[in-house]
Order: sequence, then structure tokens, then C-alpha cells
Amino acid sequence: MTTADRSPTTPLTDHRYRKSTTMNTPRPGRRHLLVPAALLTAASLALAACGSGANAEDSAAGSPVSGGKATFAVSSDAGCVDPQQVGSNDTIWSTRQIVDSLTDQNPETGEIVPWLAESWEISDDTKSFTFHLRKGATFSDGAVVDAAAVKANFDRAVNLGARATLARGYLAGYASSTVVDPQTVTVTFNQPNAQFLQATSTHSLGLLSPASVALSDDERCKSVIGSGPFVLGSYTPNQSIVLTKRDGYDWGSSLWKHKGEAYLDQVTFQIVPESGVRAGSLQSGEVDAISSIGPQDEAAFKGTDVVLQDRSNPGVVFNLGFNNSRPLGADPVVREALSLVIDRQQVVDTVYTSQTKPATSILASTTPMYASQKDALGSDPKKAAKILEDAGWAKGSDGIYAKDGQKLTLTVSWAAVIGTNKPALELIQQQAAEAGIDIQLKELQLTESTSVVSSGDFDIYWANVTRADPDILRSNYSTALANNYRLPASDLDDVLTAQASESDPTKRAEYAAQAQKLIVDNYYVIPVVELTTVLAHGAKIHEITYDASSRIQLFDTWVDAG
Repeated sequence: MTTADRSPTTPLTDHRYRKSTTMNTPRPGRRHLLVPAALLTAASLALAACGSGANAEDSAAGSPVSGGKATFAVSSDAGCVDPQQVGSNDTIWSTRQIVDSLTDQNPETGEIVPWLAESWEISDDTKSFTFHLRKGATFSDGAVVDAAAVKANFDRAVNLGARATLARGYLAGYASSTVVDPQTVTVTFNQPNAQFLQATSTHSLGLLSPASVALSDDERCKSVIGSGPFVLGSYTPNQSIVLTKRDGYDWGSSLWKHKGEAYLDQVTFQIVPESGVRAGSLQSGEVDAISSIGPQDEAAFKGTDVVLQDRSNPGVVFNLGFNNSRPLGADPVVREALSLVIDRQQVVDTVYTSQTKPATSILASTTPMYASQKDALGSDPKKAAKILEDAGWAKGSDGIYAKDGQKLTLTVSWAAVIGTNKPALELIQQQAAEAGIDIQLKELQLTESTSVVSSGDFDIYWANVTRADPDILRSNYSTALANNYRLPASDLDDVLTAQASESDPTKRAEYAAQAQKLIVDNYYVIPVVELTTVLAHGAKIHEITYDASSRIQLFDTWVDAG
């Protein structure tokens, strides 16, 4: 296994165009675990030195001050503000702030640490997880965060609809939650489920008030109530999400730097699809931070006060996922040929910022238990031509391969969840065309993308999934679960089940490596590029940090007075 090799840098003395690369450290003195070390989510195999967190210049920025407002410009809106139903990074930036989780995950080590749960025990067979909750936490409607609330959340999450693929995947095999006493809840699964502890640190299993839990899926997408450091003030679809500080909040993650309430009074997330407009708004001071930085933005920020923070997202990389139930998607020759004609380094160099890496496995290199499959992901158009022609494909007068009267045409469906999606796919389309493969592009509305994938109405789907645990492979590629890519039953199922059942992190890593190899060697999907979260912000905002999933956390964030 390898890990990202970035190391801390020192900010320039004039504080211009700084790239921040330091990490938050947990507060000392917290006694936290009744958990065997082997069951911590691969701490020994985790995310050492994998990116940036708190601003490097903040040590010289002065003391944090309470109050003030911050404005972020993001590229898209998922059409929903329920953290348990949201999978789009831009929307997670806001929804993560309104819910607390049972646990948190250290971005540096992968260790699972206390948040709403002060301690926990895990059964030897990893089927049962008992959490001991801290006292005093409440939802913003006054309801108590207790064992009954946890049970209500998990009982309901398994019955959420298509938008909640992440939450339902983390609870696969869920049997029940038992209220032992008001501060103690035991969550039980029908089969071993080693990944569940890490799942409790994610936004997808962030806790909602029982009143919100009881609402319909669509009602929850309009407004929800959590126990987090911020409250949803307003949501105007495709325009803005406004958060306000939660008065009296005092039960934050053990990783956060201060106790009590958040510093900021208000945070606004404006939906601004155009990359150039976001960049211009940051430079003019209209907004404090922006998402989805393109290479042209990075170049424009040189010589300015703009600070860049980057961290590779763990989990499934951006990939071309075949619908294996369709004739071309079911053809291993076609799948391999398309992989061979893609020049991943050219895609990265042309479309993405300088921090981005080509994919070297189906998992990003920051994911615990990542295993490189680089040798299987090279570019070789000549080999692609040979295997196609050996299989009976021949180029027509238009330069496109055809066989038995059918052209080698595949449609890639995608949604504009990040500004780089379209130019990346257009370049892949060009690379494929030069090699005789016709790629058509079909842009989906973000709100319809989940239903398209779940219904199987696609040839190839371009997407990534962020999670700091290798079990994301089981969620996406096990035929026993949703199986959105219509994979055939194979040895992969057994390997994915084995890694989910194994409590020993070393043995679990071996299964995870086998799963990565099977997925890549069979070209069920084509890994292309690691998603790297690059945030740009102005000089007056401080302490924007990344969590273990490379999503921002704003509890410690503050702005200069005045």
C-alpha cells in the first residue's frame, strides 16, 4: 500500500497564492476507547500525510473571533438538503454542518474517535455495535439526542429511497437497533459488518431529529433538523443554502480545536455553475471561498491573496462504469479496449489542477487499504486496436469500428456535479474517436442521475463515490446489493463479503487488494482520475478544515473582524 506523499509547506512571507498543507490534530486528554485497536478502521494502513487541513498561515493570523458571516460559491445543487440522501460534494459542504455523527475519523491516521458517542464496544463477530452516548446533546427543535433517536434514524435510513444509496449501503444487513437505556444503543446486523464503525463517522449517517426522520423522503429534501453546530436557515433550490449558528451547541467532535459554539454567525452557500464567475467573485471579495477549481483558475490566482487547499478524496475514483447487462458493456474486449485508449495523464494535465493524480486503482490512493493497479491502467491504443480486430471488429470509412453491422458507439451519461466533468469527458471522447471508438455524451440533471443509474438506463456512467473505507467497493460492486452496474455474479462477491467480515485490518487489506485487482483486471469499470478537492479562499477567512472524507468542516472556521 502507498499513501499520498505531500508534506507540509511554509506559506510565502507575503501570504500570496498560498497552498495550505497542514492538518488538524485532535485535542489531547480525551479518554476514548473501549474498542480493540484491530477494529479501528485500518489506522495502521490509513491516510498518513494525505493532504491539507487547517490553513498553514493561521498560526500567524491572530486569535479566532466569534461572529461574522462567510459566503461560499459552489458549482451545483443536489436538489436536497437531507444529509442522509445527499451524495454530491458541493451540497455535502453545507449539509455536513447541520448534523453530528456518532463518531469522527481522524484524517491523518484513519482512527475512529468520539463525537456523540463517548465510547463503544464491538462484538467479536462484528455483528453487534454498542454505543454509549454523551449526555446533554439536543437537536435544534429541543428533542434529546438519545438512544431512541439513534434507533429511529437507523430504522428509517434502511427504508429511504434511491437518493440514499450511501446511507442504505452502510446499513446493508441491518437487523435492528436496541435501546439498552437512554444513553446506550446496540446496533445489530445479520452478518459480520466490520465497516460499520467507520460508517458512523460519515455525513450519510449523521443524526436527524425524530421529527425530521418521520417525514417523507421528499419532505426531508426541503428541510431537516439536526443537532450540529449550524442550523438550516433557508434553502432556495439552485440558488442558495443559508446556515445559521446553533445557539448553545457544546458537544462537538473530539477532533475539533475549540469547545462550545461555532465562531461564524452565518454561512451562505451560493450556487454558481460557471467556474470563471466563481473565481471572479472570489478575487473581487464578493465571496470568501469557492469550490471546483479549474486549471485556468489556478493560474489566475497566482500573485493574489488567494489560498488553495487541496486533499484527494478517498473512495472510488472518477470512472467510466459500464452497464454490464447491455451487449457492449457485457463485452470484455470492448471494455478493455476503451480503457487502453484513454491517456489518463493527458486528461489530468489538460483538465485538472496541478494537485490531481491519474487513477492507479479503482480506489484513490488516500483510501485505507488502497492497492496500486497501475500496471493494468496504462494507455496503449495499438493493443486496443489489436484486441478489437482479433475479436472481429473492423474500421469503417468513417474511422469507427463496427461488427455485424453495429458501430462501436457507447453513450456516457454524467451529471454536472463538478465543473471538470464535461471537459474531462470531452477529452476522453476525443481520445476514443482517434482510436475508432465513438463516444456520445449525455448530460443529466443532478436530480435525475440517481434514478437513471438505479433503473439501468445507461451504457456508461461517469461518477465517483467518496468514502474513507474500502467497503465502498462492496456498496458499489457487490451483486448482493444494489448492483447498479449489473455485474455478473463472480468471485468478486465472495472477496467483497470477506473484507466486510474481517476484523483483522491486515487480513482485511488483503481482501481489499484482491477486490481492487478483480475489478480492474475485468474492466467492469474504467478508473480514470482521482477526485481532488481543491478549495480556494480569500485572506480574511481562517481554519477551513477537511475531514477524513475530504469534505469541509466549518466549526473552527472564523473571519477577521470588521
